[in-house]
Amino acid sequence: MRMTSTIRTRWSPQRDKATPHHRRAAKAAAAVAAGALALSLTACGGDGDGSGGTEGNTEETANNVTLPKLDGTSLEIAAVWSGAEQANFKKVLAEFEKRTGAKVTFVPAQDPIINFIGSKVAGGQPPDIVMLPQPGAIKQAVDRGWAKPLGAEALKELGENYSQGWQDIGKVGGKQYGVYYKAANKSLIWYNNQVFENAGASEPETWPDLLKTAQTVYDSGVTPFSVGGAEGWTLTDWFENVYLSQAGPEKYDQLAKHEIKWTDPSVKDALTTLAQVWGKANYVAGGANGALQTDFPASVTQVFTGGDQPKAAMVAAGDFAQVNIPTTMKVGTDAKVFPFPAVGDTGPVVSGGDAAVILQDSKGAQALATWLASPDAAQIQAKLGGYLSPNKNVPNSAYPNAVQQRIAKALIDAGDDFRFDMSDQAPQAFGGTPGKGEWKILQDFLKNPKDIAGTQQKLETEAAAAYGG
Repeated sequence: MRMTSTIRTRWSPQRDKATPHHRRAAKAAAAVAAGALALSLTACGGDGDGSGGTEGNTEETANNVTLPKLDGTSLEIAAVWSGAEQANFKKVLAEFEKRTGAKVTFVPAQDPIINFIGSKVAGGQPPDIVMLPQPGAIKQAVDRGWAKPLGAEALKELGENYSQGWQDIGKVGGKQYGVYYKAANKSLIWYNNQVFENAGASEPETWPDLLKTAQTVYDSGVTPFSVGGAEGWTLTDWFENVYLSQAGPEKYDQLAKHEIKWTDPSVKDALTTLAQVWGKANYVAGGANGALQTDFPASVTQVFTGGDQPKAAMVAAGDFAQVNIPTTMKVGTDAKVFPFPAVGDTGPVVSGGDAAVILQDSKGAQALATWLASPDAAQIQAKLGGYLSPNKNVPNSAYPNAVQQRIAKALIDAGDDFRFDMSDQAPQAFGGTPGKGEWKILQDFLKNPKDIAGTQQKLETEAAAAYGG
């Protein structure tokens, strides 16, 4: 289960005034918005659990999209999703089969997904559609002649259901190639409420507050943080949350485009800040070596198992972490969440996205892309939990608990005013490949957080090669 795709979102109530070319929200507005999100994530009642149950969501699947009859048509769709995420998505595909008569096969993909797709193309058997978790990957698929533009029906669904900004990040050269089916707010820290209560700890609002909370938890006898360091993308999320909040959106944009170097003082500041957690003895479950052997699902599970003595009290993870929270722990009561604390003037808000991209153009593939752009499809998976849609016409009531309902509302209310994950904007060799580039370098930094200058130089060397200078 991999969640690399991330959107940096400046939560703004002025959604109608935002444009995709003016995404730099004023600091004051961002501060108010971050506060609003903080309020939305607190006092969430325990009206749901990590099972992704659909209590209170018993209405029939909506029927708002027109699809053709596709009897006898066979389609393949590839994604890196596994476990509950894959199982839930297959229910969305099953409804498409029911409505059209087509047969859809889910093809499990591996990272880096561009390499996976390349091998399928070379073998003459590309899937009809692939779910790409990086805008950079969409561009690569277009540049290599693999991706096909969306047709009129899919464009119609996008126009009706998505803000302009969400449409634009699926475009290359002015043409629409991607349908952003899935989003994920990743500027969240989940915590074991019993541990916090036992320790007398409170939800932090700033980075210094987070360090104080961590010490309070540590003094109570529980390790503060769980880190899924076996998957490098979790570490880029830590870095990007800190960097966006501390350095600000302009610097963030510049670093994302490699217009400034990774040896810039702003990167040094962010790594120094990260080292206050990663380099603190006994603050990370299992230490650096243990974290580097912990995958993402386990990093969540170990916070919410073990009674009042879990392996860790907190984990920085997106809303999708709910599928890994044991069903014995009620979301909003036992498993709680707070926004990633502000390191600079404002707190970051991070979300993620996976886009459906057509590789084999056909009536069936276009219909499946149209289906994934519809609120009908997203509503099915929303009810199952661990999922967030950028589709503005998905009823908020479709989400299974108050935590997700409020996170979803915040995402939609943001309109066009967002930023996409930095590593996902980078060439995949730097920002999206296991064991290489930023992922590997940050894993090495987790192991040796004193080597800030060396880490910066390695990041710059790899970035320069990947960006072409």
